[in-house]
Amino acid sequence: MKVYFFKIEVSYERCRAMYDGSSPYAIIHAESGERVQLPVSNLKPFVGLQGIKGRFRLITDESNKIRSFERVG
Repeated sequence: MKVYFFKIEVSYERCRAMYDGSSPYAIIHAESGERVQLPVSNLKPFVGLQGIKGRFRLITDESNKIRSFERVG
């Protein structure tokens, strides 16, 4: 099991562009310095009128499958 923490601050307009884009993944830099590829669909529940902002925790299993993704702050 691996745990990643990261902060996201993206405007609503950029979120829309992300969903309309050709890539189904976002590359996010974790607080540990690691780059994490995350399906854009995992971010969608957290997008509001102002976009997406906050600190998040991602937990993956040994095969790098997402087990948990949640806002923590």
